[in-house]
Amino acid sequence: MTGRSFRMRRVSRLVAGRPRGDAQRARRRPVRGAQPKVVALGGGHGLSASLAALRRITGDLTAVVTVADDGGSSGRLRDELGVLPPGDLRKALAALCGDDDWGQTWARVIQHRFVSEGELHGHAVGNLLIVALWEQLGDHVQALDLVGKLLGAHGRVLPMSAVPLELQALVRGHDPADPEAVTTVCGQATVALTPGEVQSVHLVPEDPPAVPEAVEAVLDADWVVLGPGSWFSSVIPHLLVPELLQALQETRARRVLSLNLAPQPGETDGFSPQRHLEVLARHAPKLALDVVLADEAAVPDRDSLGEAAKRLGAAVELAPVASPDSCQTHDPELLAAAYDRIFRMHGRIGPWR
Repeated sequence: MTGRSFRMRRVSRLVAGRPRGDAQRARRRPVRGAQPKVVALGGGHGLSASLAALRRITGDLTAVVTVADDGGSSGRLRDELGVLPPGDLRKALAALCGDDDWGQTWARVIQHRFVSEGELHGHAVGNLLIVALWEQLGDHVQALDLVGKLLGAHGRVLPMSAVPLELQALVRGHDPADPEAVTTVCGQATVALTPGEVQSVHLVPEDPPAVPEAVEAVLDADWVVLGPGSWFSSVIPHLLVPELLQALQETRARRVLSLNLAPQPGETDGFSPQRHLEVLARHAPKLALDVVLADEAAVPDRDSLGEAAKRLGAAVELAPVASPDSCQTHDPELLAAAYDRIFRMHGRIGPWR
């Protein structure tokens, strides 16, 4: 039996072993004081925005983070030490820090970058701390849990895979001299800023193993939140890990897709909100959604978005989620209010278990 077959059967067994019928419905009856189990998937600033909102409405929160970053401090550590890129994991941990003095102090510390004339220049303290614990403990999940405990993080952070991944994209018009040619562009940092139109993305290796704790978190969740974030380099990569995609398809959790406030220069230039859904469906045609959340000011054609969402089985929820100071940045309080409203309105039986 191949490694992939073994892992996929393991996911199927996890799903098959979950209670069904009346027992499952009873398990999901609302309990006073209980909170929804929420898993948020993504990377970079988009995932941080989602986590900063979600930690305000639930204490049972898990972040599953992409590990294809190859730029900056993360890329240097990855190249030199052969480790997972720690940068997006660090950002997620910082977003889960509380608003008290302890949490905000540690958030600033792990985000601090050294400025020097030497090799430390540009490295983030949190990146070095995470990698040091990986080397000390030899366990990615245990190390991240320990960092979270140190920070007083309001949730858990997991990598989507335990092996460093390379993102590759097929891009039309990458070469201005030949606008119809399709070129393979390698590396997350390059894909995120690539000229031309991204047609599709894939991972190398093509069949990466998922972190088991990430799969189990998705299967056991009440809600799964995908996005916002860089569409091709932070959001879609989760759908390219077979075990994780299978868990997303088979979980009994409700699935929310949170759209970006605006197209990203380079990666999704000119994309409408509905185009984002079409691209996602092309990469994971069997994945159904329950809710698509979008900022009401960022949707010029509500009917077209509604039709695209319907094809995925989802309802559209429009809400003001942008910061009053910048239409490019999510406001954590407004985004939290939108998530809370969705969880209460679209829960199967009640607002949570």
